[in-house]
Amino acid sequence: MKSLFKVTLLATTMAVALNAPLAMAAESAPAQQAAPQAPKNAAFKNEDQQSAYALGASLGRYMENSLKEQEKLGIKLEKDQLIAGVQDAFAGKSKLSDKEIEQTLQSFEGRVKGAAQTKMEQDAKENAGKGEAYAAKFAKEKGVKKTDSGLLYQVAKEGTGDAPKDSDTVVVNYKGTLIDGTEFDNSYTRGEPLSFRLDGVIPGWTEGLKHVKKGGKIKLVIPPQLAYGKNGVPGIPANSTLVFDVELLDIKPAPKADEKAQAPAAADKQAQ
Repeated sequence: MKSLFKVTLLATTMAVALNAPLAMAAESAPAQQAAPQAPKNAAFKNEDQQSAYALGASLGRYMENSLKEQEKLGIKLEKDQLIAGVQDAFAGKSKLSDKEIEQTLQSFEGRVKGAAQTKMEQDAKENAGKGEAYAAKFAKEKGVKKTDSGLLYQVAKEGTGDAPKDSDTVVVNYKGTLIDGTEFDNSYTRGEPLSFRLDGVIPGWTEGLKHVKKGGKIKLVIPPQLAYGKNGVPGIPANSTLVFDVELLDIKPAPKADEKAQAPAAADKQAQ
């Protein structure tokens, strides 16, 4: 988050709104090419009026979304006061001095950060509890097995040949969801399977895919400690239990040199 006591959110948004179209034009069009002409709306007398209104509408939508996000944190700012602040600033008659604005925004930044941290911790605790309940229910389904690490898996189709090793590259199709069914990744939708070294992904995948062979299908229910843990990632909240339906399309053994290099490392781990 940018320092709120250096520049107001409104001013930052204004700067982005003014500069972004120019930056995009520079990337997508020759330097001498004219900017595209906006369609004329009859509600405005000229292009300047329409541009000013468009900028205001853009800022308004941004601020509306920001206010909604802050309400989720328990901070409710009055829209009328926000508008009054903008109007007074334009009129040069602000009720707050520059120093008071700086101090108020600094305090506001602290409140937002504190509220965000509190909500993250509450969500993480709630997600952990829901994940445990989901896993306990899934564990009772036919054919489900649980490993010492807490991973749950259900083999729908065993496949043939050998199971993959850490150093192997696997090719898979998969769908990943949260326990409420929210989909966050799907190779089928993308129309392209994923290829990766088995030891280069989250622990739940590295362990889970060793329970299926080429051509096999498996369902993995991965607890947070084998996925993205307390931090989460975009699209996956903190302490989320993840559900994957995976189809192992191919296994590509690692070159012999890689296997030899990996052996001493494995021995060192066991010795520790």
